[in-house]
Amino acid sequence: MNKKKILIILLAASALGVSAQRITAKHEVIDCGNVLYEQPVTAKFELTNKGNDLIIDTVRTSCDCAIATYPKGVITKGNDFVIELTFDSRQLGHFYKEAAIYSNASDKPFYLTMRGVVVDQLKDFSGVYDFMLGSVRAEKNDIEFDDVSLGEMPSQKIHIVNSGTESVSPVVMHLPNYLTASVSPTSIAPGHGGVVTITLNSNKLRSYGLTQSSVYLGMFPGDKVSDEKEITISAVLLPEFRNMSETQLANAPVMKLSTETLELGEFGDKSDLSGTIIIENQGRSRLNISSMQMFTTGLKVRLNKSRLDPGESAKMKITAYKKQLKNARSKPRVLMITNDPNKSKVVIHVNVK
Repeated sequence: MNKKKILIILLAASALGVSAQRITAKHEVIDCGNVLYEQPVTAKFELTNKGNDLIIDTVRTSCDCAIATYPKGVITKGNDFVIELTFDSRQLGHFYKEAAIYSNASDKPFYLTMRGVVVDQLKDFSGVYDFMLGSVRAEKNDIEFDDVSLGEMPSQKIHIVNSGTESVSPVVMHLPNYLTASVSPTSIAPGHGGVVTITLNSNKLRSYGLTQSSVYLGMFPGDKVSDEKEITISAVLLPEFRNMSETQLANAPVMKLSTETLELGEFGDKSDLSGTIIIENQGRSRLNISSMQMFTTGLKVRLNKSRLDPGESAKMKITAYKKQLKNARSKPRVLMITNDPNKSKVVIHVNVK
């Protein structure tokens, strides 16, 4: 065998050895949540060697306020190991600390991150946890982003508590592209609480009016989706009228409704109840009802006219169905989006027993 062939074989073997080295982490980022001032906090990173025999040369942290401990011997293929990162928490506010693992697995380090907030006192959530999501209890299982303007990024929080007997690492699953979510802390011990934060990116909503979706709170990454873990999300994106001139505003349509709360009474033995609302255009230009949507199942809406010239009126008939409303999560309401600058969003509340 000539020298050229030997060199090629050695290079191939070297490349194979490097590519066979692989570290994976259960969590590359651990959120410690709120931690007390001057009370050191430790994040335990669970890792697995999925390559050849692993030797960790060193673990460097992003500052002297964080100390890493790691195994010093050989970690054979398939074995799990733990790296601990401890932060001294001597400064109030948010912290973000990195640890770089240098080993024979790669020429580049493998990074781990711990984050959280240092506070002078821990405050417990004073509300109630009325809803069950998997093995945790939650203060609510429904989020509404109301009156959102294009470009805004509002956030809402759901407080949770682990009511099970084992620690959980909650994760929000099946997020549409216009939502992002985080859970703090990353791991929640039995009897301890946490916070789910869901943020809306209004720029990614497809249209004005109501957008609805469901996400699911898994107890660990890769958990199965089920109805008992469902969180319903609704967002109402409003049309933009801020740049209208005084002349345009003076000549705009003006919507008037006979009522914005429809009282239908009690179902009793009836399977459905109906009521009618009169809509009038008292403005100087055509009124357009561009969207009409229901916040929940169990309602049916009929509108005999969606474009009203000045002085014209329309009838909106709303029918509520007993069987479907029984399982509805939110109160029965009808949403209308219009070109009336002062009533771009109109919500009709339907009261029925």
